This record gives sequence, C-alpha cells and structure tokens, in this order.
Amino acid sequence: MELIKSAVNIGLERPVKILHVTDSHIGLVDERDNARKHALAGRLHAPEKEQYLAQHLAYAKEHCDLLVHTGDLMDFVSHANVEMARAFVRQEKVFFIAGNHDYSQYVGEAWEDNAYRMNSYMDIDRMGGLGVPMLFNARVVGGVNIVGIDNSYYLFADWQLWRLQQEVKKGLPILLAFHDPLFEESLYRHHKAVSSEFCTYLVGCDEEHLLSYSEFRAVQQRPDAPTMRMIDYIKSEPLIKAILTGHLHFSFESNLTPTLPQFVTGGGYSGVAREVTLL
Repeated sequence: MELIKSAVNIGLERPVKILHVTDSHIGLVDERDNARKHALAGRLHAPEKEQYLAQHLAYAKEHCDLLVHTGDLMDFVSHANVEMARAFVRQEKVFFIAGNHDYSQYVGEAWEDNAYRMNSYMDIDRMGGLGVPMLFNARVVGGVNIVGIDNSYYLFADWQLWRLQQEVKKGLPILLAFHDPLFEESLYRHHKAVSSEFCTYLVGCDEEHLLSYSEFRAVQQRPDAPTMRMIDYIKSEPLIKAILTGHLHFSFESNLTPTLPQFVTGGGYSGVAREVTLL
C-alpha cells in the first residue's frame, strides 16, 4: 500500500480524516458469467487488486473517519464483481460514487453514453444492485458534507447541479467526489508530459485544448452546456472546499481556483491511496 498524505484547512472544530481510494479495477467472474467475461478476467484481473482494496479498507477503519471511493471499483459488470462491490460499498465507513468501468460490460466494446450507462445500471440492479446510490450520493461526516457526483462520461447533468445546490443549502463545508477530474491547465500539461496519449480525459476542456485530440476523443470529451454550468457553479460556490478525483491512474494536486484544490489520486489497483486531513 502506497499512502499519500494531504491536508486542507476548512475551519473545522476537529479534524476529519478521509482515505481517498479510486480505480481499484477488480475483475472477478464465476460460473454465472459468460465466456467473454471470463476472457476479460483472464486478461485484466490480478489478485493483488483485491489485496490492496482490503488493505485500504483496514487502514480506513483504523485511522480514518471515512473511505471515499471515486469509481472504477469494478473493472466490468459481472455477477461476481457486483457481489464484491455490494459487500464493499455498503460498509459503514465506505462512501462510493461510480466511474465509467462500473458500467462497462466488456471494456471498450461500444460507445458509452447515458443510454449505455442506464442499460448497465439495469443489469446491475437485476444482479442484486449495489445498495447505494451510483449517480449522486451525499453523507455528512464530522460536520463535512461529502457529495459524490457521477461524471463518468465527461458530462454533468442539470439535475445533478440542482441536487448539489440542495446540498449547499445545508450550510456545511462540502468535499466533492467524482471520477473524472475537471480541466486545469497544470494538470492538462502534466498529463501531456507523462502520457503518450493525445487526450487528457479531463472534464471541461475548451476547443483550444481539444485540438490535439483525435476526433473520437474530442466528441467523447467535449463539454456541453449543463457540464459548463456545473463547473462554473463548483468554482464559484464558497462552501465547496476540495475535490477528490481519479480516472488518470496517477497522483496530482492543483488548484481550480485560488481556494479550491483538486486532488487526483493514483490507481488503487497498484496500492495507491490518499489520506486527506480536513482541518
């Protein structure tokens, strides 16, 4: 287990410790899953992923107020993965919001949009469901409102903005959690420097920053009007104190505004987790 430690001063009476975990990419199958799922598991699964997830949970139970998992807990939808995920996310010290792989049927086999997501959501429900919200989630811990929003396909919806505004009305400091990071110049440049890919998988890239993308990736990641409304609101709302994200499989810290840090945490599948102390 590789532990990164970060802190944010938001004026709490007592510190709140959050263990941020993301991108565990567990790939379990059993006799209920078809041959294609078994082939995926053979190609993508590794036992150490489950071992790291168990270590993260044990650490959070002993040292933290909450474990926040920002998606890609499952590598793909299977009966065994859904059962694993349900057992994990329903534990008292776990808070979860979904990532793109939590809806993926065969990993990259189709154009993934909201219709694809909802079809997978129905499959997950038929397998018994996860028992927690996957699209929008919120919980108060130690006077901090943890708010999770599913932006797994690089978009936000207006209904999610409305729900966030209702959470703001509670008047508590907010820690946002979602899978895909928001565009920020230094994060964009860092991704370009460390990756051979032509896109950066960030939410809210403008046309200038999309120029180097392939047409497929530009269409996939081009923000729409509801997404930009959400980003503008997040940047302007003073009760939003920090953002936890993943998706990129590396760790990075930067500020979206002078007072709003965004923490990208590396892949849980390789043991990485971030302990964030809210002061």
